[in-house]
Amino acid sequence: MSLNNTPRDLSALELMELHIEAMFTHDTNARLRTINEPWPGEAPAPRFFLGRTIDGAVCSRFRYDVPDRLIAQLETLCADEPIARDFRTKPKHFEAYMSLLQGERFTMGPCFLVPSETAPIMQVVGITRENMTDLLGDGFEWLASEIDYAQPCTALVCENRAVSICRSVRITSGAHEAGLETLPEFRGKGYAGEVVAGWAAEVRKSGAIPLYSTSWDNTASQAVARKSSLFYYGVNFTVI
Repeated sequence: MSLNNTPRDLSALELMELHIEAMFTHDTNARLRTINEPWPGEAPAPRFFLGRTIDGAVCSRFRYDVPDRLIAQLETLCADEPIARDFRTKPKHFEAYMSLLQGERFTMGPCFLVPSETAPIMQVVGITRENMTDLLGDGFEWLASEIDYAQPCTALVCENRAVSICRSVRITSGAHEAGLETLPEFRGKGYAGEVVAGWAAEVRKSGAIPLYSTSWDNTASQAVARKSSLFYYGVNFTVI
């Protein structure tokens, strides 16, 4: 994916730091604790996070139970990582990370900023507890249990029901991460980009930065980012 030269006030490293703060909870020593889901429940954070940026800077974090001696080894390797030009390329020291951490699996994917000039063309609406009963039928019933937590939540409505939704699935005062869902029969119509734009506008109204990230093999999600001209600032990598 080519780099988008959209002007920005924050550096790629600053955006990556906002991303990791939104994705995980931390202790007072900046060690990872849990996945920062806004609804009740706490899943453990990965043992290792590496954020590689388009500027060549890296951001690494470690779970609270990773030994200090191992952290020192990993930090040395992290400092040697190259610029993240292509999000499909694994970290330079991928094999060493997996071996040192005895990792069972990894995740990896591109990270984007939704630019401030991004705005929806189609009409979108906010979904809240007050209107969810009328709009969340036939495909989005599961969202009712999360609606009070995953705000803002923006939808595109067809035939009196929500068919594409973007909501905040990781939240801090500095940034929100997008969670995007479109019903299968309504995909490929441009609706996803519209709800991302509407959601981002609401996040900015709250004073936070709207961020969008996905996995390296989710081509549909990557297509939304490309068509919406989102700003690619780096790639995340975790070892579970």
